[in-house]
Amino acid sequence: MSRVSPEGPVPVRRPRAPWGDALFAALAHGAVWLTLALLAGIIGSLVIGAWPAIQEFGIAFLWSAEWDPVQERFGGLVMIYGTVASSLIALLIAVPVSFGIALFLTELAPGWLKRPLGIAVELLAAVPSIVYGMWGLLVFGPILAEYVQQPLQQAFDGVPLLEALVSGPPVGIGILSAGIILAIMIIPFIASVMRDVFEVTPPLLKESAYGLGSTTWEVVWQVVLPYTKTGVIGGIMLGLGRALGETMAVTFVIGNFNQLESLSLFEAANSITSALANEFAEATEGLHQASLIYLGLVLFFITFVVLALSKVLLMQLQKSEGSKA
Repeated sequence: MSRVSPEGPVPVRRPRAPWGDALFAALAHGAVWLTLALLAGIIGSLVIGAWPAIQEFGIAFLWSAEWDPVQERFGGLVMIYGTVASSLIALLIAVPVSFGIALFLTELAPGWLKRPLGIAVELLAAVPSIVYGMWGLLVFGPILAEYVQQPLQQAFDGVPLLEALVSGPPVGIGILSAGIILAIMIIPFIASVMRDVFEVTPPLLKESAYGLGSTTWEVVWQVVLPYTKTGVIGGIMLGLGRALGETMAVTFVIGNFNQLESLSLFEAANSITSALANEFAEATEGLHQASLIYLGLVLFFITFVVLALSKVLLMQLQKSEGSKA
């Protein structure tokens, strides 16, 4: 069958190999269901492994600070606090620094510097986490203790709240040290994502804003960020996920000590990942091993809550945009 045109008959193209489309669709659906099955399998295995501890301690496990393998009394509050606190400190440091790096690379850096500097930032992500941990313990920790903690202790001596925040022996390990090391580790991820999404902004929008007399900061704040907010929040969540799940670097510098007697940022503490790394290999079958798996389940839940909150935040931002329009 052909159609007639002034140039002559035009053959009608028929779809070739319809089985190829069906096969592609089946493979795509299979990949999705395989991912969901793996996720369900992970959750199921964690629940099954932690079930003895769930039956024994219940939800009280989350706010109990006691961790005594000898008496088989376990609570995850110390590890949960260390994980959340160190990750929040990392975000507080990494987000503004990453934003500054992305802003410089996309708006301020000369052309000859953008590419080598961008590659240098990305190379930080290739450094193994154990190297960060060793550097933090042997190099950064003593510097933090001598040039930060000791001067702060002298400056805040006698100040009720601030004195407690900087108390402790000046050894350079603790939640603050872990948070700073985590910040250094997640900066390449957040900065790279921010840089990439900033570059996606149509040049016409930025040039129009500059033409109206806007400064660089006004262009970034009022044009670039609203246009790329989804990618920016995604990059931040990527960094937070890396911070929550980091193991070896945190194990080196957090101190691995179960205590909540002091709220000092310089006191040795513990996290979920460091507790798993230190104790799981030697944990006996029973409540000790089940409690460690329970900690893994809690970490999984914390990550899920963080991702869910980010989705809710994005939905609220989209609704606010619709109301403004």
